[in-house]
Amino acid sequence: MTLPSSGQITLNQVNVELGNSGTAQIDMNSSAVRGLFDVASGEIEMSDGYGKASFTGMSATGGTITTDGDYKVHTFTGSGTFAVSTVGDIGTVQYLVIAGGAGGANGGGGAGGYRTATGLSVSATSYSVTVGGGGNGHATVSGAKGGSGGNSVFNGITSTGGGGAGGKSNQQGGVDAGVSGGSGGGGGIPGAGTAPGGSGTSGQGNGGGYGQRAPFQGGGGGGASAAGQYGGGGSDGGAGTSSSITGSSVGRGGGGGGGGFDYDGDATDGGADGGGFSAPTSNGTANTGGGGGGAWSASTNGGSGVVIIRYQYQ
Repeated sequence: MTLPSSGQITLNQVNVELGNSGTAQIDMNSSAVRGLFDVASGEIEMSDGYGKASFTGMSATGGTITTDGDYKVHTFTGSGTFAVSTVGDIGTVQYLVIAGGAGGANGGGGAGGYRTATGLSVSATSYSVTVGGGGNGHATVSGAKGGSGGNSVFNGITSTGGGGAGGKSNQQGGVDAGVSGGSGGGGGIPGAGTAPGGSGTSGQGNGGGYGQRAPFQGGGGGGASAAGQYGGGGSDGGAGTSSSITGSSVGRGGGGGGGGFDYDGDATDGGADGGGFSAPTSNGTANTGGGGGGAWSASTNGGSGVVIIRYQYQ
């Protein structure tokens, strides 16, 4: 039911619109009435209610809950349950599902898969939420790839963990190739020529840059918005993507910077910078899905993923 768009509006009609008995006592200063008439303070005119209808918002629990205007935001930094008790009039949510970023080696680790959209339908039930962990880097990158990140999952939406970076190899086609994932890991340092970066997953991320024997440089890990740079071309990790789902713009899903004997690649949006002969100084940022940094002799871990859910509650 909707209040009349012209003429008289009776208190009986207001009560019924609010789901009360038509003859119930009504407080025109109550939050329910002010919400229906869309008058936050001051005097309410009955004409303020022309064409207005009551709204039932969604109600749910799980994760860390914050408020942004008329919206609730549930942030899961670890696995848990999103339990919907009231679907409400809209019945859909916005989501951001980011998988764990990969660990570095010579190349930078690939960012965790990045998926976001509005209009995902939910029911009054409980949904399992899985948040992927970051992949491990290696204390020595000879003969070893970086570990891939873990998948993140919510309501049929799966983001694929970032692909591990390639390491040093004495031959082409060995451990030097980057691993495919949500975003691909950067290629390592092969025995000769170049080492390919891993491929990204369509709709989730981009490929890693290739590594080169000369100048002994690993490629950058792929990011949510851009591919990693190739070894010798800067080796920067691919850029991530910014989202305002929480009410503030935050960049996430950056690939890790590649490393080498003399040079190191930079990273943004939660990815870790690469190192040169020395090891990088930081891991991928937690709960951004950023890739770990690569280096000549050591590397760092990828950042864990995150699941964020937003819906209108009033």
